[in-house]
Amino acid sequence: MTHKNLDVWKMSIDFVKEVYGVTRSFPKDEVYGMTNQLRRASVSVPTNIAEGAAKSSIKDYIRYLYISLGSLSEIETLLIISDELKFAKTDKLLYYVIQIRKKLLNLIRYQKTKLV
Repeated sequence: MTHKNLDVWKMSIDFVKEVYGVTRSFPKDEVYGMTNQLRRASVSVPTNIAEGAAKSSIKDYIRYLYISLGSLSEIETLLIISDELKFAKTDKLLYYVIQIRKKLLNLIRYQKTKLV
């Protein structure tokens, strides 16, 4: 089984596509600001899941899953700011964040059971 079989990885790939779609409508002067930061953070979620899954130890895997969680918190904050600044409606993306976070936490919990 690889990272590509994980629902959380699949959902986070879909999330990246949604983020790219929404940020296309951001103001052009935000290309190097919010747009870039949101896109990079969103890409970080599935890439860290994938990189962690390829590691030889469960501890490393869990560490990378926590990095993905950190990126989700960054994204959540950026989406709230984007909504406040009226760059875009972010309800759908914030829902994705909640769902991905739940799946990541469940995966972390499961991986931790393998450590004992």
